[in-house]
Amino acid sequence: MCYASLHQFGTRYMITINASSPKATSLQPTSLRMTLRIVAMPLIKNVLVQACLVVTLLITAALWTNNANAQEDTNDAQTPILAEVTNPTSVPDSELAAEMETLKQALVNLNRDLFILEEDLLFPSSTQIAVYLSMDVGEYFKLDAVELKIDGTLATYYLYTDRQVNALYKGGVQRLFVGNINQGSREITAFFIGTGPENRPYKRAVTLEFDKDDEAATVELKIVDSTSKQQPIFSAILL
Repeated sequence: MCYASLHQFGTRYMITINASSPKATSLQPTSLRMTLRIVAMPLIKNVLVQACLVVTLLITAALWTNNANAQEDTNDAQTPILAEVTNPTSVPDSELAAEMETLKQALVNLNRDLFILEEDLLFPSSTQIAVYLSMDVGEYFKLDAVELKIDGTLATYYLYTDRQVNALYKGGVQRLFVGNINQGSREITAFFIGTGPENRPYKRAVTLEFDKDDEAATVELKIVDSTSKQQPIFSAILL
């Protein structure tokens, strides 16, 4: 399962919050796999840089050609007509704009493919785990931070801004963590820190135990308001 900046997530859409998010870390990578990633990443970045240069050169060449044709047409208009001369037709602005848009789209697609390749190299499905966070309403709980532990080891500690919390209220789904774990029995514990009912400091934890197989594991952390209990409910679900 791959996600970009905006992804369909079930019946909702995921808006990835990107504001000094902590880097995903590999919990127990093998030395061979780590070596391959270290070698592959500079190559991927070089390919992307070269592709950007090629697209830039193509756009510059197209603009230069169009300007040269326009200048030639101006000179011809100022010269007395001695005989009927057939001049090559200059490229219309609409066609040039279409070519530039095609080049831009090709660059976007290349960037997306390289991003997917990078994720596949860093987080293969046999060891990958991704944790997402979603919220509902937020009347009884205002989120300040989330602390995530995997098998008792700290995976990430994320502090939220008001803008990020508002994005979650509107249906956004944040990718809180992505990393690697070994196959077998695993335990995830998430601590939710914020302000609860009556503006009191509030901290709750939820734990999920599951068996990691050779497929990528996806976990969703959910914060939902309970009107009957007048307090937030926290849950962790293996998707």
